[in-house]
Amino acid sequence: MKSIVINIGNTNIRFGLFDGDNCDISWIINTKPYRTSDELQMQFMMMYQAHKIEAADIDRIIIGSVVPQLTYDITRAIQKMHNRQPILVDRKTASPVQPKSEQMGTDIYANLVAAHYIYPGKKKIIFDFGTALTASCLNEHGETIGVIIAPGIITSLNSLIHDTAQLPEIELTKPKSVLGLDTVTCMQSGMVYGYLGMVEGFIERINAEVQDECFVIATGGVSHVYKPLTDKIHVADRLHTLKGLYYLGKDL
Repeated sequence: MKSIVINIGNTNIRFGLFDGDNCDISWIINTKPYRTSDELQMQFMMMYQAHKIEAADIDRIIIGSVVPQLTYDITRAIQKMHNRQPILVDRKTASPVQPKSEQMGTDIYANLVAAHYIYPGKKKIIFDFGTALTASCLNEHGETIGVIIAPGIITSLNSLIHDTAQLPEIELTKPKSVLGLDTVTCMQSGMVYGYLGMVEGFIERINAEVQDECFVIATGGVSHVYKPLTDKIHVADRLHTLKGLYYLGKDL
């Protein structure tokens, strides 16, 4: 069975084509500027053509969103393309995971669900390097232990650039050295090693609080920058949130 899974985020909209439980193809478009459902439909159709996807071959469409104003327009565009109603999933969608909060975002819930299915039998921490940096902790029984929300890396970097007169835009990559002598290296060190220190500190404090060594998963747009720099992150998977949405919607 083939499924299209769509994760509507504040910065990006990520699509995944699942064949069974495996995501074979994925792509991203920018969330902004906001577009009409007709514009979105045209853009989605172009992406389908680029990846040689036929709408008629798709058995199920699953959508999760943290941007309510976009949910309706994307749902309408997808409905026109597939001539069927997509499945909308959120924190209220039943799963073996106990969210324990009525304020939990769909993306955080999906991260917990994916971790529960893919990495069973252990306590988990999921770091999502998105518009916000979130750390979600789950025990081996599917019970949510708690969540941390901090400013996202790209959000902080953009704020730093836009609110200062002489700091340039930079590529978020590992700098040549921790201590820099040029502006770009100095900024890269602050953003990469500063946030890495935060993540490692969160892991140590969470492990101490739950009195266990948690299995750590990283996802989100810049997770690939941080995984090679520490042995405290065990797995990096950019599709982790999409997989959680898939598991939430596969039996509906």
